[in-house]
Amino acid sequence: MRIRADKVKGQLRKEISVILQEDLKDPRIGFVTVTRIDLTGDLRYAKVYFSILGDEATQESSVEGIQSAAGYIRRLIGERLELKYVPELCFKLDRSIEYSMNLEKILEGLRNEQRDS
Repeated sequence: MRIRADKVKGQLRKEISVILQEDLKDPRIGFVTVTRIDLTGDLRYAKVYFSILGDEATQESSVEGIQSAAGYIRRLIGERLELKYVPELCFKLDRSIEYSMNLEKILEGLRNEQRDS
């Protein structure tokens, strides 16, 4: 059963990425990248984690746009994928990339301090 869930996650990630980039015409949605998908064992619920390039205001408006289009995205998934049940989609902003970039800046500053002294 785990192999099927992994295949469905891969298909969902691919299709949701295409939908976000090509099919949604909402001007609030900026450059969005789907980072990962958590799918329940029964394939009924999916948490879609995504990151957005831009400042805080851009991220806020993009999150609102994506969440308002969740039903439309789910309908397109149902049309494109052959699944018995189309998972209920829950979109979550993934800030791990920002966190790792900030951590890298801190480490680089420490390296520069150590080199200077």
